[in-house]
Amino acid sequence: MKTDIENREDIDDLMREFYAKAVADEVIGYIFTDVAKLDLEHHLPIIGDFWEELLFQTGSYSKHGRNPLQIHGELNEKEPLRQAHFVRWLKLFTATVDEMFEGERADFLKQRAQAIANQMLNFVSGIPSLENTMRDGHAAVQ
Repeated sequence: MKTDIENREDIDDLMREFYAKAVADEVIGYIFTDVAKLDLEHHLPIIGDFWEELLFQTGSYSKHGRNPLQIHGELNEKEPLRQAHFVRWLKLFTATVDEMFEGERADFLKQRAQAIANQMLNFVSGIPSLENTMRDGHAAVQ
């Protein structure tokens, strides 16, 4: 039986599993490996702080002084981030949460991921929402 997300260790496990899928993914993997040249050893603790702050109001991400919108805006300048990229990211993220956890915090994390994907997409491209695309189940990479 799956449990809910209870602590930072659960978040770290979730992030390791999600990023293993994301960097290997045929749609978005290259963004992490070739464009962002993501150093997972460095990135995972920071992204763990981000989700920990969202779930448990720890303030752990604020100490980094980072703005996720700005970071993704800079990434978008290197390689345009398309609606299909955000759709794929959200599907992988949601599926990973569902594979590992269930409960109120897991549901909250999925809702926040949807809101974050919408916010990032709108910031980099002006597209207001993934909702129609998620309902249709697909989006083309342009």
